[in-house]
Amino acid sequence: MRYLSGSEEKKALEYLTKVTQIALSSTCERSRCGSIIVQNDEIIGSGFNSPPQNKEESRRCSDPKESYHKKVKDTTCCVHAEQRAIIDALRNNSNQLSSSRLYFIRVDEDGIPLHAGKPYCTICSKMALDVGIEEFVLWHEDGICVYDTNEYNTLSFQYSE
Repeated sequence: MRYLSGSEEKKALEYLTKVTQIALSSTCERSRCGSIIVQNDEIIGSGFNSPPQNKEESRRCSDPKESYHKKVKDTTCCVHAEQRAIIDALRNNSNQLSSSRLYFIRVDEDGIPLHAGKPYCTICSKMALDVGIEEFVLWHEDGICVYDTNEYNTLSFQYSE
């Protein structure tokens, strides 16, 4: 991982501003998130988290995580923002996914961006690896951090609360 600076950091801030706007469309009751995938300075995929096809009957946001069987690893009812961005890119720009960069942001109830924690989602990290996304970008307290997707995946599997 490395922290961005200079013009690269400035450009990343522009993308994080765009992905913040996308996160505002999230209907998740637990956490509002957004993602974009960028290749050659072009957004090729975007997504926010919400129930599948935004169908309310799929919503389980209020179910306590402890109510799920131990084999259920993803206790949210929502399709992740990263998954939606990957699906969007596969539908519309599949030939551009290789060596792309995924930006992720979470916003609070007022739409203010929040700093990200450590990489933890193995579902999204595996998907990103499989389609050829090269890097993940997260906004940490220390600055904007870029992870190689292999590293992000490894760190996600090592995560513990």
